[in-house]
Amino acid sequence: MSKDIRIKKGLDIKLVGEAKQVTTKLPMGSVFAIKPSDFHGVIPKILAKEGTEVKAGEALFHAKSDERILFPSPVSGKVTEIVRGARRKVLEIKITSNGTQEHKDFGKVDVASMTGEQVKNHLFASGCWPFVKQRPYDVIANPNQAPKAIFVSAYASAPLAANYDYVLQGKEAELQAAVTALTKLTEGKVHVSVGSSKSPLASVRDVELHKVSGPHPVGNVSTQIAQIDPINKGEVVWVVTPQDLVVIGELLLTGKLNLTRTIALTGSKFTTPQYITALAGAQVSGLVKENLQNDNTRVISGNVLSGTQVGEDGFLGYYDNQLTAIPEGDDYELFGWNKPVFDKVSTSRALTFSWLNPKKKYDLDTNTNGEHRAFVVTGSYEEVFPLDIYPMQLLKACMYKDLDEMEGLGAYEVAPEDFALTEFICVSKQPHQKIIREGLDLLKQELG
Repeated sequence: MSKDIRIKKGLDIKLVGEAKQVTTKLPMGSVFAIKPSDFHGVIPKILAKEGTEVKAGEALFHAKSDERILFPSPVSGKVTEIVRGARRKVLEIKITSNGTQEHKDFGKVDVASMTGEQVKNHLFASGCWPFVKQRPYDVIANPNQAPKAIFVSAYASAPLAANYDYVLQGKEAELQAAVTALTKLTEGKVHVSVGSSKSPLASVRDVELHKVSGPHPVGNVSTQIAQIDPINKGEVVWVVTPQDLVVIGELLLTGKLNLTRTIALTGSKFTTPQYITALAGAQVSGLVKENLQNDNTRVISGNVLSGTQVGEDGFLGYYDNQLTAIPEGDDYELFGWNKPVFDKVSTSRALTFSWLNPKKKYDLDTNTNGEHRAFVVTGSYEEVFPLDIYPMQLLKACMYKDLDEMEGLGAYEVAPEDFALTEFICVSKQPHQKIIREGLDLLKQELG
């Protein structure tokens, strides 16, 4: 029996620049890059050196900790540059496309007749294992530890997020194949959460379906896990996003790894916010060409709360299906703290009036409207944090590195994105997501 999820705590940040449901197919582009930093905690071991010719789906590097976990090229072409930083850390592996898109053939399979070990080995060989992430720690899943359940969130509640009901249209066969494969990987249930019955994932078989409603972060998978099957110490759950399910499903049905995604171009700085098709790792300049108002603009790979800043010469994140462009907030507002505010979102009613018109859309910039300072106890974090956790206490435990306290306060249940809203409303301007990421890394390092 499904369990519907409805939360009241949270905050919907309504912004100008929602993508129109029109998809433009762009030229493939010439330069692509895979960034090891997209795969948190992975130390890359290079397989394709500069000058190597690769096909789409061929491995560029593997994880140093487990050579079975491969990271493939999105295109066929030549590895033209391996960009390194301090201490020879690999920052980017650039591939120049040959324009023909030749795929490595991994072979069609009958997923219904496969065992869990066969499915796992197929995902390893094809480079699809990085799509499977785990809680705790929010990292690529450890294949040696079986999950008690697998979760798929097909409802995105973040500001201007891509509409999954739209981008997944026509992908029912791929989604079903991928879900069938996931059921082989766990003795528990595969939980799928949707926002409406119109979702293509609402009709898949062999899953426990949940309908979610409420403000952001109801679409975050941590919120859904906490409501459906909370994580206890020693337990693991796996998480896969719907767009990655499509890639896995197409691999199973065709034998080819196709990393093409439907990307939402969102934000007030796009002339025409819309959907486009693009490969993972595509160069941003080719995706925003003749559509970006490039006058003091910040381009973000992902959403405004948890995305990564990229320039036009940067590259689309491996897991991202959204590019956001908003004004750069590098101006100073005279007496901004001492006058009524009508053009910003705030959970406080002190000289702010966004609560009077909850449906109004705002054109916000990147200005933090204040400077970094010590934590101020206001009780506001709990208003937008739906998990049964004390957010400020967990943040402080991460800062002073008390492992026992972090465990007791629920660090195993969270990911950095779950603290994006508390960071947004924080009057102390503390980097909540960075603090949680460092805390989770410490837990993993010390406790495994």
